[in-house]
Amino acid sequence: MDITMMILYIAIALFAIIFLAIIGKFFGLWFRALLSGAPVAMGRLIGMWLRHVHGASIVEARIMLTKAGIPVDSDLLETHYLARGNVTRVSQALVAANKANIPLPYQRAAAIDLAGRDVLEAVKTSVNPKVIDCPEPAKGKTTIDAVAKDGIQLQVKARVTVRANLERLVGGATEETIIARVGEGIVTTIGSSESYKVVLETPDLISKRVLEKGLDAGTAFEILSIDIADIDVGENVGAKLQADQAEADKRRFQAEAEKRRASAQAREQEMVALVQENRAKVVLAEAEIPLAISEAFRKGQLGVMDYYRLSNIQADTRMRGSISGEKPEK
Repeated sequence: MDITMMILYIAIALFAIIFLAIIGKFFGLWFRALLSGAPVAMGRLIGMWLRHVHGASIVEARIMLTKAGIPVDSDLLETHYLARGNVTRVSQALVAANKANIPLPYQRAAAIDLAGRDVLEAVKTSVNPKVIDCPEPAKGKTTIDAVAKDGIQLQVKARVTVRANLERLVGGATEETIIARVGEGIVTTIGSSESYKVVLETPDLISKRVLEKGLDAGTAFEILSIDIADIDVGENVGAKLQADQAEADKRRFQAEAEKRRASAQAREQEMVALVQENRAKVVLAEAEIPLAISEAFRKGQLGVMDYYRLSNIQADTRMRGSISGEKPEK
C-alpha cells in the first residue's frame, strides 16, 4: 500500500512539474498578450507549440494589429504561418496601409505575401511612388536608341514614376515589363517622327504618346508620369546604311564584271583552240594534194604543163602573201 501511494505521489509530482514547466514556458507570452488587450488562450499557445508554430511571432503580430485597430483572429495568422507566409511582414503592411487610409484587407495582403511579393514594400510604393530608370543601368545599357524617318539616331534616357496597384499586385507584371513597354513606346514614337528635329524640339511628345498607350495595363503598377531625362543625337544611320548598300552594290557589280571577263577569256581560249583545230584540218587536206597529183599523173588526168601552171599559181599566192605581210603557208 505504501509503495502504491509513493508511486502515485511521484506521478502527481512529475505531472505537476511538467505542467508548471509548460505554464512557465508560455506564461510570459500569455501575460504579455493579456496586458496588451490581445489575449490568446493558454491552450492555443500550447497548441501552436505542438503544431510547430512560432507562438511569439503570432502573439506579436496580433498585438501589433490590435493596437492599430485592425481585428485579425489568431487562427488566420497561424494559418498564414503554416502556409510559409511572413506573418510579421503582413502585419506591418496592414498597419502601414491603415495609417495611410489605403484599403487593404487581410486576405489580399496574405495573398500578396504568399505570391512571393514584398507586401510591405508594395504598400510603401503605393504611398510613396518610386522612380524607375528606363533603360535599367544594371542591365548594361544606358540609353534607348531609335531612328527617325530621316535616318538620324536618337539616344534617350527616361524616368518612369510608378505607384504600386495593390489590387493588381497578385498576377500583375513586374517592373521589367514596365521598362520594356516604355522602351517600345519610345522607339515607336521616334520611329514615326518625320525628322529627329521634331523630337528634339518637343521631347514631351514622347511622354504623351507613350502614356496614351496605357502601358500599365496588366501590371502591378500605375504609371504616374514618364519624364525624358536626356536625349542626344547619335549616328546618321540612314547615310551609313546607304553607304553600306552602295559598297554592297559595288562588290556585286565587280563580281558580275569579273564573271563576264572570265567568260570572255574562256570563250577566247575556245576560239583559239577552234582555229588550231581548223588549221590542222587544212594541213591534213594540203597533205593529200601531192597524193592526188601523183594519182592524176598515173591515170593520165594531169599533164606536165598543168602541173607547172599549178606550181606558178602557188608561187604567185605565196608572193602575194609575203607582200601583204601574211605568213606564208608551208
